[in-house]
Amino acid sequence: MSRAFVKEQEDAETFETLPDRALSPHPNFVTAEGFAALEAELSRAQHDFDAAQAAGDRALAAKAARDVRYFTARRASAQVIAPPKKSDRVQFGSTATIEREDGRRQTFRIVGEDEADPTHGTLSHASPLARALAGKRVGDTVQAGNMEAEITAIE
Repeated sequence: MSRAFVKEQEDAETFETLPDRALSPHPNFVTAEGFAALEAELSRAQHDFDAAQAAGDRALAAKAARDVRYFTARRASAQVIAPPKKSDRVQFGSTATIEREDGRRQTFRIVGEDEADPTHGTLSHASPLARALAGKRVGDTVQAGNMEAEITAIE
């Protein structure tokens, strides 16, 4: 048996045993929109897996199977949290506007980890800024990175 053949076998084995994507230790709180996005990602991953299987692409099938396992676990552990009825304190689902010491105003909605995208105004409930904002009211100050920020609005 040539070494090249053995190497091929090892590479094929690697594709079949990709490590699972890490699951967060935090509760899997999600908005209704976040839950729908999880289901869409699971459906996409399942489609990718089926297509890779049909094409005989073991590497792509292994990657898609890993995604299917991840999104299946995230969907199973998801706890859909209803939007807050009161907006006097920041909580999961709230949208809070802060003004930093340097004058920058930023608005963030507190959402689940899988749906968070700070560049689009959503923060994971487990992020340092979201944890600092939790339970605070308009006028309160929080640590935002290396400076303080005042909460100017809550929706």
